[in-house]
Amino acid sequence: MTVAFIGHGYVGLVTAAVFADLGNTVWVVGRTKEKIEKLQKGITLFFEPGLAELVKRNVEAKRLLFTLDYRLAILPSEIIFICVGTPSKANGEADLSNVFTAAEKIGKNLIGYKVVVTKSTVPPGTNRKISEILNRVKPEGASFAIASVPEFLREGTAIEDTLHPDRVVIGTTSDRARASLLELHKSIDGKTVLCNVETAELIKYASNALLSTKISFANAIAFLSEKAEADVEKVLEGVGLDRRIGRAFLYPGVGYGGSCFPKDVKALIAFAAVHGYDFKLLRAVDAINQEAGKYFVEKIARHFDHKLKGKTIAILGLAFKPNTDDMREAPSINIVSELIKQGAHIRVYDPVAMENAKLLLPAGVVYAKDAYSATTGSDAVAFVTEWNEFRQLDLVRLAKGMKKLVLFDGRNIYEPTRVKQLGFIYYGIGRM
Repeated sequence: MTVAFIGHGYVGLVTAAVFADLGNTVWVVGRTKEKIEKLQKGITLFFEPGLAELVKRNVEAKRLLFTLDYRLAILPSEIIFICVGTPSKANGEADLSNVFTAAEKIGKNLIGYKVVVTKSTVPPGTNRKISEILNRVKPEGASFAIASVPEFLREGTAIEDTLHPDRVVIGTTSDRARASLLELHKSIDGKTVLCNVETAELIKYASNALLSTKISFANAIAFLSEKAEADVEKVLEGVGLDRRIGRAFLYPGVGYGGSCFPKDVKALIAFAAVHGYDFKLLRAVDAINQEAGKYFVEKIARHFDHKLKGKTIAILGLAFKPNTDDMREAPSINIVSELIKQGAHIRVYDPVAMENAKLLLPAGVVYAKDAYSATTGSDAVAFVTEWNEFRQLDLVRLAKGMKKLVLFDGRNIYEPTRVKQLGFIYYGIGRM
């Protein structure tokens, strides 16, 4: 098949590269000349394990093609995917301007029959509006079907998640479109869920909202565990062994971040409000998530009797999660900003997110070449992202370079007893 993707962010580029690797001819449309020129040379724009090799291989095989020209991509393509960003507005609603702009440009270049698919995360009813736009601007004689095929990839494991998802959701009311999409996805395993477009749109939001709820629930239990002198890791292990619940995403920390959970929770709250429903549960989920980062900063400040001025704190991990350089809504941003506001000197290290972090963190942050140089001369070290390399650190070596042995474990990476035996004062999340 020949297919087109509008947008080359995480979703667009990863999915396009995977479909190209499966033997399809895939066009990717962008809007920035410099970025398209890099992609045409096989140079990726962000870090994702395995993606650089996948893109380079398929660019060289001429199966993965990049352009600024909608018409060039749409003319040969049977299916066109919209994969553009839907960030939050100030009121929490999803900003759909990029989606509607893409739809209008697609519509003006429609030739013959095409299946226009929204892969971006959009509230129910969006695809119907896309259909209205396409009908309004399409040339005479052109026809189309709309569909919603939401993505469920996770940054850091995006290629594996695209090839082997838990489910493939295909929302459409067109038999012809459904057949085309099933054919395209025939090499993608995972259970297929067939439904109408509104159901597909809501499945994506409901999934992210529930995962966010599990994280916030874990954090709420962590807050309570500290007050009750319980070990939250054992509590959640016991809870997660119930097959009806499971342990996935029941891990406390400094809060969730990234390009999906924060905005999708807010968007679903806003969507519910428009339809007359006060989604109190999700409002609490969002509030607890904000509280988690503040709770971590307060823990650091409390250790120093709220006298952080002049103290040097090493922050290890900046990306919102491991195996990505994505800093969008990363908890580290607010944590670092608040610590600096209280007078602390901040030294940071992250394996891949340092360049992106420089665009978002306050002035005065010192960027170290590795974890050991970041912690040299520090009054405390705080782990904010659970990179595997941090699990393997030589804590004895780390301790030798530190001014004071204080460790704030924002992701419960370490076993408290072992860390304390090395002479550290240890603070975890929901652990004594």
